[in-house]
Amino acid sequence: MALTADAKEELSHLEVTRPSARKAEASAMLRFAGGLHLVGGQVVVEAELDSAAVARRLHGIIAEMYGHRAELAVLAPSGIRRSTRYIVRVEREGGMLARQTGLLDSRGRPVRGMPPAVVGGAAVDAEAAWRGAFLARGSLTEPGRSAALELFCPGPEVALAMVGAARRLGVAAKAREARGGDRVVLRDGDAISALLTRMGAHRTVLTWEEHRTRREVRATAHRLANFDDANLRRSARAAVAAGQRVQRALEILGDEVPEHLLSAGRLRLENRQASLEELGRLADPPLTKDAVAGRIRRLLAMADKRAEELGVPGTEEVVDEDQLPPSPDGRD
Repeated sequence: MALTADAKEELSHLEVTRPSARKAEASAMLRFAGGLHLVGGQVVVEAELDSAAVARRLHGIIAEMYGHRAELAVLAPSGIRRSTRYIVRVEREGGMLARQTGLLDSRGRPVRGMPPAVVGGAAVDAEAAWRGAFLARGSLTEPGRSAALELFCPGPEVALAMVGAARRLGVAAKAREARGGDRVVLRDGDAISALLTRMGAHRTVLTWEEHRTRREVRATAHRLANFDDANLRRSARAAVAAGQRVQRALEILGDEVPEHLLSAGRLRLENRQASLEELGRLADPPLTKDAVAGRIRRLLAMADKRAEELGVPGTEEVVDEDQLPPSPDGRD
């Protein structure tokens, strides 16, 4: 998950000056990583994050944009918690912050989706919402078959809201339920690059594209190598089979073989695994591969016709599969 950590580290230091964008980012972070608790009859807002830099960023936005004092706490790994977690908690005036960030509506009821300011805001607010959601509960995997940018959402309403926010940015994302949770997933490489760019992770985009290009080059080279190898084995198999048939043709025809066909047949027998192009270069005078193929084809046709007249096996009956090179698909 190195790319995820790199992306979050970069985004956690991104400078954003527009107030609505900073508020949209904080709202998304609290929605994805946060929770509401009642302590002594008062609402407490709490967010659990996996990065100290992200926690400090949320702490700063809460203080600068909303004027509330938040506490920072560190949870060391223990039990099922394998990594250090960072808690941002607002106890005093937690209810006010919850209303300001859209966690509660004006009547104090929990909001299931994203706040209207994020859903209906400007494009820069949609970018900020995605940035906050990714910082809180996002992941980015390496380019390849399983490449994905994912958000782990607190509910289906939030997932649909983030799909809509991505659509407003010109990026196609899908909401789906997997392993008992709601997610928003992007698997197209171009879409992932575009959304990372809109969020502000420019260095991560360069790294992602570099890994993606390197993988595509390797895959193409591997595919071409397999293609060339299969063609070579197919050609060698056909050449050996042709050699067996030519040998039988010369046995059937004996002295009745025309000189130019006899010359082509001998070339095949002396160079059983050579390609037609190579046989043409070995001929004296040199011939094109089409000319060599034509002469061998006429030699075999003449021999098969003579074998039918004599009632003896023709050239195809003598091909011994056991003596042929393996076929490209592994079957003999």
